[in-house]
Amino acid sequence: MVIDFPTYPSGLRLAGRKVVVVGGGQVAQRRVPGLIAAGADVLVVAPVVTPAIEGLVGSGEVTWAERGFEAADLDGAWYVIAATNDTAVNTAVGDAAEARHTFCVRSDDASAATAWTPAVGRHGAVTVAVLGDRREIRDSRLTAALRDRIVERLQDGTFESAPHKRVPGVVLIGGGPGDPNLITLAGRKALMEADVVVADRLAPRELLGELSPDVELIDVAKLPRGRSAQQEEINRVIVEAALAGKRVARFKGGDNFVFGRGYEEIIACREAGVPVTVIPGISSPIAVPAIAGIPVTHRGVTHEFTVVSGHLPPGHPESLVAWDGIARLRGTLVLMMAVENAPAIAATLVELGKDAATPVAVICDGTMPTQRTVLSTLGTLADDLAREQVKPPAIIVVGDVVRVAHPEA
Repeated sequence: MVIDFPTYPSGLRLAGRKVVVVGGGQVAQRRVPGLIAAGADVLVVAPVVTPAIEGLVGSGEVTWAERGFEAADLDGAWYVIAATNDTAVNTAVGDAAEARHTFCVRSDDASAATAWTPAVGRHGAVTVAVLGDRREIRDSRLTAALRDRIVERLQDGTFESAPHKRVPGVVLIGGGPGDPNLITLAGRKALMEADVVVADRLAPRELLGELSPDVELIDVAKLPRGRSAQQEEINRVIVEAALAGKRVARFKGGDNFVFGRGYEEIIACREAGVPVTVIPGISSPIAVPAIAGIPVTHRGVTHEFTVVSGHLPPGHPESLVAWDGIARLRGTLVLMMAVENAPAIAATLVELGKDAATPVAVICDGTMPTQRTVLSTLGTLADDLAREQVKPPAIIVVGDVVRVAHPEA
């Protein structure tokens, strides 16, 4: 009677140690990056490898023996992965590993292996590894699903990997273009760890409802042409809260440094001696067109895209935009904060030589349930904005990429 003993979990420290991967296909392609991340000295043995593995060879991250397997390949190896689609080769690898007392994973037959690869996830300094001992668990996706559930709980703060000590200071969090699912994992985690959240109007508002009841929420919304908190006041609020021993999350829409005045807040914190870190956000001038199905670049159409703030019209004494230079560009123009001044901007671009028939897409409420796209041209933009009653926030895309996305128009 053969007893199916449970596995003995152990964490391998492979830094600087030889690990051999036999096979150069998709299984190897999935396993090699994790070995590199663990610092292993990786040897891939295979007559042919995927382009991704070949790229790792070219960058010097792995060594490739461009031939079939030989038992001597395992001399000095600490760990072996048999990842070919040939059972006979994998068996030979397993036998050679057994003779050298080296643990071996087999991609084709886990029952013939001396080691199994767990479903692995990482969060901060914690590694989560899930193994199934019974065949029906080991050979299914249950271990990966359980791994994902555990890591998700760690990431969203449902439970913590270790008692968390809040460190006073400020973290600038870019919340992304609006959809709460588009904030980064690091951004969401930092938001949930804050004592004080100083939030803009365009920060993903649904996430504020997930804050603990004891978190202080400070609204510093800037309404277009309406009441708003002055930047100096925002700087004062975040600095004073941090100096009072609080962990402050400055929560913005988009990215902190793309027309977000984030660096002004960095300067204020540094001048006050307050520790400050930055978590970038997905920037709306790229993300919103993408969500709307419009690429900001396209092969054979444009070699550049330019992001311009339209909060000041052309000719304004405080404007820093060289509109004559913008008009000469052949690529994509993305306008932010430009709804009010869009008619003046379009007219100026046409006056400076842009074709009035240049296609334009105005994406309103990008990534939100109310998102819509208004198609226009530089010559008709003013009338179309008025007819469609477009209001901020909106991203305006000017250029032939709009025609690529909407050839029917």
